[in-house]
Amino acid sequence: MKTIKGPALFLAQFAGDETPFNTWDGITKWAADCGYKGVQVPSWDARLFDLETAATSKTYCDEWAGQAKANGVEITELSTHLQGQLVAVHPAYDLAFDGFAAEAVRGDPAARQSWAVDQVKKALSASKNLGLTEQATFSGALAWPYVYPWPQRPAGLVEQAFDELAKRWRPILDHAEECGVDLCYEIHPGEDLHDGVTYEMFLERVGNHARANMLYDPSHYVLQCLDYLDHIDIYKDRIRMFHVKDAEFNPTGRQGVYGGFQSWVDRAGRFRSLGDGQVDFAAIFAKMAANDFAGWAVVEWECALKHPEDGAREGAQFVKDHIIRVTERAFDDFADGGADEAMNKQMLGL
Repeated sequence: MKTIKGPALFLAQFAGDETPFNTWDGITKWAADCGYKGVQVPSWDARLFDLETAATSKTYCDEWAGQAKANGVEITELSTHLQGQLVAVHPAYDLAFDGFAAEAVRGDPAARQSWAVDQVKKALSASKNLGLTEQATFSGALAWPYVYPWPQRPAGLVEQAFDELAKRWRPILDHAEECGVDLCYEIHPGEDLHDGVTYEMFLERVGNHARANMLYDPSHYVLQCLDYLDHIDIYKDRIRMFHVKDAEFNPTGRQGVYGGFQSWVDRAGRFRSLGDGQVDFAAIFAKMAANDFAGWAVVEWECALKHPEDGAREGAQFVKDHIIRVTERAFDDFADGGADEAMNKQMLGL
């Protein structure tokens, strides 16, 4: 068994224009002061990271990671959530997602997609230069508008959407193989890969690609009423990243899973800071330890109520309290009387 590494913090929700969140030096010092040992980095945020340079310069990567290490944290993974989203965008979401892309490709879906593919590949090259072995991403979505259809879906619609999704991702996955980096899709509503079944549909179409793995985040399963503990056992060989995020689902006679178009505060299902929701993290950390998960426990703060800086500091301690330092021996080793094949045969009457 292996002891999970952590705590680490995903910086996407904290990067901003105010000190200390607007510079790499400042935000890494702040994260270390909160009690974190690692940081997961949004590769699109130029205030923190130069993706173009990192993709080609090992020197830049060494210096950049070295500054973080000097401040008390190491790099856990790069994230390409926003760029991955743009690998596949249904036209209904063109305007909504355009802001994720570089200005030069906005308003041009084909150019935007090409840019997104290049970005994810560059992040994989940068991950290799940094000595990282996992990268977070979203799958994007072509079929999501039809998740609960009326009228009924035409025959073959979903199959064709997943065929196309796999076609777009296969060259990226092959580049991931060349870089020695696992692409970890966050299984997330709004993505075509939003539960175990859809992940399996995609995996089959990319030939069970060794680099097509999972980012596990139980909060998204609570809001779908999916068994997030059973999910760990089913996909233990594919779960390579772990977002520690809490959530609660409190349906009423007025609303349920879909939330009635309400704000996050007023939804039946909402994200909460660690320890304030309904996720059984004691059971999750136990399963992760038993299943030999060797990665990082990365706090992703998304809470409808609590201030992010409070959530971050509390989250670091929460993860520390839940990480299980795994045992190197069985509890009953003291009673081991020794054995050999002859003795075993004698005990069995053979």
